Amino acid sequence: MKTLSILLIILSFSQCGNTKFENNTPFIIDSANYITWTGGQPGIHGVTVQIQLKEKPNITFDSLYFRNKATKVEFKEASLIIANYSSSKNTNSDIILHLEPKKEFKNKIPVQEKIPFKLEDNEAILTYQVNGETKYYKIKEIKEMDDKSYQQIQ
Repeated sequence: MKTLSILLIILSFSQCGNTKFENNTPFIIDSANYITWTGGQPGIHGVTVQIQLKEKPNITFDSLYFRNKATKVEFKEASLIIANYSSSKNTNSDIILHLEPKKEFKNKIPVQEKIPFKLEDNEAILTYQVNGETKYYKIKEIKEMDDKSYQQIQ
């Protein structure tokens, strides 16, 4: 069992080292910004990352890794990539709370997934597909937006 655990740990670290970041991408990033937001109710908050491209390339964007989280990206306009990260604690509504502990056995243990990259707070990894192959691009110096700038974009 120990040997299996050690082997899994070594394989997980080797995957991080094998990830090759692309320097020549089929797209050009015009700007990359993020804003931390708070919802109207207690405990509702998160981060939205916006990546403005010079023009929309003919490739498929998949995910964005930012601040130890990953999420699928979406397009708001032809060349604006949006990634939303919710940090809200009360998003899981299927938790059973009961005086009898046996009735709570169906509750799933929350798992904090680790991303396979080591990033600074202002860095992200954008994944995209070219000819069926997944590629990775590291975005550096993502700038924090203030509320006024964010409202103008929306």
